[in-house]
Amino acid sequence: MAQKLRIIPLGGLDEIGKNLTVLEYGKDMIIVDCGVGFPDEDMYGVDLVIPDFTYLTQNAKKIRGMFITHGHEDHIGSIPYCMQHINCPIHGTAMTNGLIRLKLEEHRLTEQVKLITHKPGEVVRAGCFSVEFIHVNHSIADAVAFAIHTPVGTVVMTGDFKIDPTAKDGMTDLARLGELGNQGVLALLCDSTNVDRQGYTPSENVVAESLDRQFKNCNERIIVTTFASNMHRIQSILTTAHRYGRKVAVTGRSMENVLKVAQELGYIKVPAGTIVDLNAVKSLPKNKIVIVSTGSQGENMSALYRMAFSTHKQIDIVGGDRIIISASAIPGNEKAVSKIINELYRKGADVVYEKSEGLHVSGHACQEELKIVHALCKPRFFIPVHGEQKHLQLHGRLAVQLGMHPKNVCIGEIGSVFELTAKHCKIAETVTAGKVFVDGTGVGDVGAVVLRDRKHLAQDGMIVVCVSISSQDGGLITGPDIITRGFIYVKESEELMEELRSVALEAIERCGRKRIRDYSSIKTAIKNDLSGYLYKTTKRNPMILPVIMEV
Repeated sequence: MAQKLRIIPLGGLDEIGKNLTVLEYGKDMIIVDCGVGFPDEDMYGVDLVIPDFTYLTQNAKKIRGMFITHGHEDHIGSIPYCMQHINCPIHGTAMTNGLIRLKLEEHRLTEQVKLITHKPGEVVRAGCFSVEFIHVNHSIADAVAFAIHTPVGTVVMTGDFKIDPTAKDGMTDLARLGELGNQGVLALLCDSTNVDRQGYTPSENVVAESLDRQFKNCNERIIVTTFASNMHRIQSILTTAHRYGRKVAVTGRSMENVLKVAQELGYIKVPAGTIVDLNAVKSLPKNKIVIVSTGSQGENMSALYRMAFSTHKQIDIVGGDRIIISASAIPGNEKAVSKIINELYRKGADVVYEKSEGLHVSGHACQEELKIVHALCKPRFFIPVHGEQKHLQLHGRLAVQLGMHPKNVCIGEIGSVFELTAKHCKIAETVTAGKVFVDGTGVGDVGAVVLRDRKHLAQDGMIVVCVSISSQDGGLITGPDIITRGFIYVKESEELMEELRSVALEAIERCGRKRIRDYSSIKTAIKNDLSGYLYKTTKRNPMILPVIMEV
């Protein structure tokens, strides 16, 4: 029986971020992207969400390489964690590899991992696969799509993209996509992030014009926050600041790191004498200063957050400061961003953040741009990726509107195995896939049970019941002592505390009368009695932890 091409998304479906896709044919396998997701509000204490690498570790000997479309966290953030399980060369463009190198240095993996740099137009052989790099526009420099030539046919993976005819690094290579379409494209895997938006995504030039309006005739200090990876935006800020005779200082570790890499690789041209040390801004007039900061998403440790809440070591927000938020809130971050904006207003700052000001444009293609790519590629099969279920379904409908047969639109979920031949595409099975939580230095040690307990503690608090029992006759020596955290204020609830002691004591004595010496059973009795009493009297359900000490 002829071999089939297997396409396996291990992330990036039914979710925004955590992008990772595997292509497998026979004894060869390649990986496209390896990103992180960010925790939801109910993921208490979780720092990052990474893909489950089980399938990769099980097939480590098959892996011929990892190919990265661009340098955003949702496409490169999991690489250090993945490389602790497998070892394969990583292929990317110069800027992408520069950002990956920073991550590998942080995790002390630079000697272990081989980074190979390519330019758009180059083709890389990896086992039976040939991977062609194709230039696309995005909100970061050096973004590419891939045309992956397989024994079954050509698969086009757009990565994150838009079509910007005025882009300084050139427009998305539509000519090459058209050539591939004429030669025959087996399957298209296309970015679905903005499929629910009509029209075209505005050009980055719109933001440059808006920044100019905000700088013009402003006699106060200007603080701009944006995504650290958006080098085109940072270049616009530097150019505009230089035009109005302002010096630029940078704050925030990720912003400093990206600026350093971008300068070294020539992606950002800094006008002579424009950048100054952050400590020098205090000696400059307000109308000669621009501070570029991290924190556009309201992150608690970001520079803008620390400035807003007066914990930044060098910068304090003062009345009249113009704060320009040149970014849109990622879904889920709206409350955090609003919190910072309110605090900035409280300090008397002039905050400019409305979409109507034209201070941010998306890096993802809207409906008309998606139609262009579909029309050029003319794929036999279509697999929408990079989006939640609503995005995938809407993108599937768009493909049908453009003339594709509904049976040739394949919508799956993470872990789905799409099996393709020259004439057929179907979901054959599923493999192990899901979310792994990173909490501090711990990877995977926080699971559903731990998250459930954290949620329980956050919502209802905790009660600890401490008793001492004789090891000789099982009699009660001291206690029960009741300790609460996050449930009630003890000094104002002494009557309830006494009732809890009585309920716990009755449970212990009942076990004693029944001559129960099993501490596990005693703990269960205490927990059940207290839980029932508390729900009846307070309609609350705190976590109850009985502690029995044998004396």
